[in-house]
Amino acid sequence: MAVSSCYAARVFPSFECRSDPDFSSGSPKPETRKPSFSAALGGGFSSSAYALSSLIFRFPPDFVRQLSTKARRNCSNIGVAQVVAASWSENTPSPSSATFSAAAAAASAAAPVEPSLDVDMPADGSCCNGTDVNVSDSFDLKERSFLRYDGSLTVHAGERLGRGIVTDAITTPIVNTSAYFFKKTDELIDFKEGRHKSFEYGRYGNPTTVVAEEKMSVLEGAESTLLMASGMCASTVMFFALVPAGGHIVITTDCYRKTRVFIETVLPKMGVKATVIDPADIEGLKSALDQNDVTLFFTESPTNPLFRCVDIELVSKLCHSKGALVCIDGTFATPLNQKALALGADLVLHSATKFIAGHNDVLAGYISGPEKLISVIRTMHFILGGALNPNAAYLIIRGMKTLHLRVQQQNLTALRMAEILEAHPKVARVYYPGLPSHPEHHIAKKQMTGFGGVVSFEIDGDLRTTADFVDALKIPYIAPSFGGVESIVDQPAIMSYWDLGQQGRLKYGIKDNLVRFSFGVEDFEDLKADVLQALEII
Repeated sequence: MAVSSCYAARVFPSFECRSDPDFSSGSPKPETRKPSFSAALGGGFSSSAYALSSLIFRFPPDFVRQLSTKARRNCSNIGVAQVVAASWSENTPSPSSATFSAAAAAASAAAPVEPSLDVDMPADGSCCNGTDVNVSDSFDLKERSFLRYDGSLTVHAGERLGRGIVTDAITTPIVNTSAYFFKKTDELIDFKEGRHKSFEYGRYGNPTTVVAEEKMSVLEGAESTLLMASGMCASTVMFFALVPAGGHIVITTDCYRKTRVFIETVLPKMGVKATVIDPADIEGLKSALDQNDVTLFFTESPTNPLFRCVDIELVSKLCHSKGALVCIDGTFATPLNQKALALGADLVLHSATKFIAGHNDVLAGYISGPEKLISVIRTMHFILGGALNPNAAYLIIRGMKTLHLRVQQQNLTALRMAEILEAHPKVARVYYPGLPSHPEHHIAKKQMTGFGGVVSFEIDGDLRTTADFVDALKIPYIAPSFGGVESIVDQPAIMSYWDLGQQGRLKYGIKDNLVRFSFGVEDFEDLKADVLQALEII
């Protein structure tokens, strides 16, 4: 991202620059004196953007004091130590203008979308009003990137290119504020009438949160993403926003219990009816669509906790033919293993608490899709609240940078452990979409690139025997979540359905001997040894 000229000139009036050291040789490269920062800017920033990318700025001794009061108040973790802007090539640090143009043209030809590194700033310095470090007017621009693969996008999307927070810090600042001010009443009026881009109130948006939303939009292939305080918040707000009073929805049998409770106890108060079908019951879906004015088909895929899979492409075609929307909760899959929007779904929803953030330290949820739908959900969200704290947004951004590494490890561990468990004499049944024995394995193979990091299985025994197995495990925590770097295990009959009694649990397919094991990033051999020793004890 380009540095605002007014920001640089006001805050850093006396920078000196030195060349990047040449790490390709054994001896340091001789230091070459460069023009002052203000002179470089005065000479035309656009023509020297590439040259500036190879510079490390030497800050004056009173740099911290010179940071504006507003900058330190609004962006609490901006401690700028250096500017590191990538050349993304192996050219010399100071290529000619012609060389840079040729390299840019080559990169543009090779990339699916032309990269844009600059943020436009007024030439007269008016954007900063003397001292501001603020949110650029382009904070809502979509990510434009030459990065093609999810592993790179989880690191750089929303940040390397297009981040709206004007700062040279590598990490995204946490903007801890509940409200935003306007310089003059005319600016406020311009904002209200759409001529000025800004934030207004913390419940309506936050710069740190926007970065996280942009990162998710790129991964999902979505026009827009809305982050909220939890996965349940995202799903309930979505229902309130899209399903009218007296509407009809279709859901599947296996799903997160609190979602089912909401559908069974809250939506009926609005006159909303629900048809419940088996995830594989396509004829049941067709019948529901024919007999009712269905507004929405909502399901998890894979489902919780038996990992049933829905043919997203097929159900989307069926629902769209009848004017119904399709929303997929892809929490267990992650956007790395499954692209629900590309398969035809209108919306995709996640509990970002799980794999997305990945460190068992934050609650969040998000929903992605076309702007015309997300804007409706956003309006309802502004009314109901449930805004995500910017500190939580920062933790999500940080966690997502290793999402592809974590998911790769968890996919591999879960598949190998599922195969071991299925062959063990003390395990009655294994539920994992990556196994050929799974009823929707053929669907999972078609629409997933990985099968997830969670395995459910039934111990050959009763509730007490299963509890003994869980208690004998030494690595995983007994806890009600999944998807983090630490392994987690739970017995759903006790953790989530204990209040229903055995017969009540069986109505939902929850047996007393069912175990859900979320594999973390621990070494596979350690996890394997732990599971096998626990099985030997029972």
